[in-house]
Amino acid sequence: MPVPAHPRSHRPAADRAEVLPDRAEVRLPWWAVTLPAVAFGALLLMIMSPGQAQAATADPAIGQLIERTLQLLAR
Repeated sequence: MPVPAHPRSHRPAADRAEVLPDRAEVRLPWWAVTLPAVAFGALLLMIMSPGQAQAATADPAIGQLIERTLQLLAR
């Protein structure tokens, strides 16, 4: 009985379709699209109207606290 010299290195096309789908299906939650779109819109509005921006009137202690925190994190 003759034996094939080389075994088949690939499967027939019908078997490959089961192993490798034509395209991958990706499903995103609603917030994965909505939140970046809202953030982009907010940033765009801030860029479009910079003349209406006003200086913050916060307590200087908050600024010092943030500065001190950044210095501690940098170490």
